[in-house]
Amino acid sequence: MPNSGGTPKAVDIYDTTLRDGAQLEGISLTVDDKLRIAEQLDRLGVHYIEGGWPGANPKDVEFFERAKTELNLQRSRLVAFGSTRRVNGEAKDDPTLANLVASGTKTVCIVGKSWDYHVTEALRTTLEEGVAMVADSIRYLKEQGLEVFFDAEHFFDGYRANPTFALDVLQGAADAGADCLVICDTNGGTLPDEVKRIVTEVVAKFSTPIGVHFHNDTGCAIANTMIGVMAGATQVQGTINGYGERVGNCDLIPIIANLSLKLGIETLPEGRLKELTSVAHHVAEVANFTADPQQPYAGSTAFAHKAGLHTSAIARRPDAYEHIDPNLVGNGTRFLVSEMAGRATIALRAEQLGLSLKTEVLGEVVETLKDLEYRGYHFEAADASLELLMRAAGGWEQEFFQLESFSVQIGHRSGSGSRAWNDVAVEVETEATVTIALDGRTETATGSGNGPVNALDAALRSALGDRYPAIDALRLTDFKVRVLETGRGTGAVTRVLLDTTNGEDTWTTIGVSENIIEASWQALVDSMVYGLLKTENKQ
Repeated sequence: MPNSGGTPKAVDIYDTTLRDGAQLEGISLTVDDKLRIAEQLDRLGVHYIEGGWPGANPKDVEFFERAKTELNLQRSRLVAFGSTRRVNGEAKDDPTLANLVASGTKTVCIVGKSWDYHVTEALRTTLEEGVAMVADSIRYLKEQGLEVFFDAEHFFDGYRANPTFALDVLQGAADAGADCLVICDTNGGTLPDEVKRIVTEVVAKFSTPIGVHFHNDTGCAIANTMIGVMAGATQVQGTINGYGERVGNCDLIPIIANLSLKLGIETLPEGRLKELTSVAHHVAEVANFTADPQQPYAGSTAFAHKAGLHTSAIARRPDAYEHIDPNLVGNGTRFLVSEMAGRATIALRAEQLGLSLKTEVLGEVVETLKDLEYRGYHFEAADASLELLMRAAGGWEQEFFQLESFSVQIGHRSGSGSRAWNDVAVEVETEATVTIALDGRTETATGSGNGPVNALDAALRSALGDRYPAIDALRLTDFKVRVLETGRGTGAVTRVLLDTTNGEDTWTTIGVSENIIEASWQALVDSMVYGLLKTENKQ
């Protein structure tokens, strides 16, 4: 009998980051990368992890082979993806289907045409053969004892153009034993009102569970998925962080949170929702992408508050300006300190840092911040420099070392030109000398590097010597430069942001000056002092 329709109590989460997500321009996952991401997906607790297309390329062949021995999935089931048999072929002789069976997974997903235009123009065959290709393939895979999902490619376009054929394809898949019929908006052009109508009609016609797979070409993938579930779909396909070809797929991070927290639909195993933020960031790191700070639920600014009015309200009622408790998804509230900050913002930030600042000091900090931000500082992006400033306002003085002087020399030697693309050998030498006061004595050291910041870093480490062994663990990970007054050309004020890690935590420091080397030195010193302070506080 047909599905009852309506919003289900639970849905299965099907992740296709390792295949569909990997089609995003700029992503190139190694087999090790894919294994690491699969482990994260299992930690999150998605029901299905689509590993790739076995036999399509050497990378996917190796992935499925290594997965047999190296992946120990506790919560998720690995899925192999492929297509239907070839036109006028036999399922039992089809190499793609043979590779699916040989992959070793207990679940497979095959894609087939459900838009008549693709069958007649791309496959150049009859509509009857188009249905038979789907049905024969599913029947063969079921005979091998596999759980089989059918992805109806271009379903929404096909349903608009020829609903009879699109439904015939689904009927053929259902009659052959498909465990789930997934209707796909492959071109990503369907809008929410149409999704509601079509999914409702499809769910009403079939007893086989219905899944949805949306691309984000209109920016509606998350909304479309939610509406599809509310219309009766019980499987949701998507990718972590919305990775995917063109502008991406449905982002599983906000869709899981929306379904769970807004609609009360079961999506992940109990206790797994709090892993959303860390998994989103971990996958971004493996994919070599910067995590989107504005990603709903998991972004670093998702629960960040800048305006003083907001923060003063949150100080009294945490839910005043937050639609959920950020801890539910593994995130947290942040108070951004900027020229818009009031005393409540500074007080909350100080409380987070464990600092006790008097009322008059809070006022002084607010005015100092406003003045510094007017001059080009940007403390909401430099958490470590902000903490050092607030500590200093409270009377703290750093006694690790004090600068007496530094100098940087850059030597440039080349042949007749100065461009590497002219095949002219170019040699640039950078040397820095730093003199600091350390434990009542003066230390001078020289360091060289591939640029002024690298050379200053080497010189400072050398001057500190063995006094602070903790600096050996500090590593500069990113260096950003922004010219603030472009109208002044090379005489403009420059802002430098420096990211540093000790292997456990990462922090950002800032420097601002008309001299880029001076700005870099400010950020470098703050990064070292903050790292030493963290080490001291742990002892």
